[in-house]
Amino acid sequence: MYLNQTFGVPRALLACAALTTLLAFSGCALFHHGQPEAAAPAPPPPQAETMAAPESQTVTEVAVEAADEPGTTTVISDAGPELKSSAPKNYVVRRGDTLWGIANTFLRDPWLWPEIWYINPDIHNPHRIYPGDTVRLALRGDGRTALQVVRGSSVRLEPMLRSEPLEGPIATIPYSVIAAFLSRPGVLTGDEVKAAPYVAALRDDHQIAGTGHDLYVRKLDGDTGARYSVMHIDEPLNDPQSGRKLGYVAIYTGTAQVTRPGSIAKVTVTDAARETLQGDVLIAEDSSPNSDFAPHGPAQAIDGRIIAVVDNVLLAGQYDVVALNRGSQDGLDRGAVLTIDQVGQKVDDHCAKLDGESSCWISHGLQLPNESTGTLLVFKTYERMSYALILNDTVPINVGDHIRNP
Repeated sequence: MYLNQTFGVPRALLACAALTTLLAFSGCALFHHGQPEAAAPAPPPPQAETMAAPESQTVTEVAVEAADEPGTTTVISDAGPELKSSAPKNYVVRRGDTLWGIANTFLRDPWLWPEIWYINPDIHNPHRIYPGDTVRLALRGDGRTALQVVRGSSVRLEPMLRSEPLEGPIATIPYSVIAAFLSRPGVLTGDEVKAAPYVAALRDDHQIAGTGHDLYVRKLDGDTGARYSVMHIDEPLNDPQSGRKLGYVAIYTGTAQVTRPGSIAKVTVTDAARETLQGDVLIAEDSSPNSDFAPHGPAQAIDGRIIAVVDNVLLAGQYDVVALNRGSQDGLDRGAVLTIDQVGQKVDDHCAKLDGESSCWISHGLQLPNESTGTLLVFKTYERMSYALILNDTVPINVGDHIRNP
């Protein structure tokens, strides 16, 4: 009896606990009957793949890093002939970028970028792209993929004084490399040299002049304060294909300002790039050079040569300036893009070898094909020659290399 009571108490306690648990679950079910179950938290939306660079990087630096980090780019299965399959979905323009550098990130042929811009209603000139804008891939009305510019977000500011100038649009190519060529002549004809004012003497019997030195100039018709570029006449430029003399290389030595007009004018060198010598000529400066370029193909078929590299070097690379033996009369103008070809070598063709010997009785000369080695953009033209900037190269560019339509 005692044992039955002793064992009965635990059984009763277990039964009560089981009943309490059952009622608790039943009550929850009753309270929520007919109501939807609480939804699980939605996963965060996937982040769009971008290629936004840190503040200190330009598109060129980001492109180099992207080559080592494939995850930062987007593989486009139907990229088409213009777009790179690894082009980023979007890119935020940074200070120091150029249109050419951005186009090279998105396109197989960067010079074709003006043809595939999707013009936004509020952007009338696709050349005007500013730091903070976003360049992204978008679909045009015809279904083709194009580049679209999205203006940076605008913020309402209270009236205040600005301590820094407003940012201007990014340049097509590095302007600083060609600035001197845009405002000053890079080549002069013999007649232009003979007609130009020239340095007749240096004051105080100096043999060379630099910043702060005075020069005596003849044939100068300028008022006090007028500024001129002093140019040293260097070697002649000859066309290797026709043999004609195209002109003379004009090297900028400094800027001079008129301090006393007259038949023998006195000028002072205000900014020297190199030494000025007796016999150097003065050319009036162009105060408003045009630095806006729209890359395009030449209007005519071009078959020319690189005839010189600026600074008298034999080999050239990216952002070096070269002289061409084709000019405006050949259909070249500002912004014309050309392909550079390395001339194929001539070798002896000995045919296949048998037992270590040539299978030909007589070896034959063999001309190897030309190989494309780079791209250049014409930024200044004359009648029979031009100056161009090398935009990219795969091997060093040589004097004598061919130039042709891309």
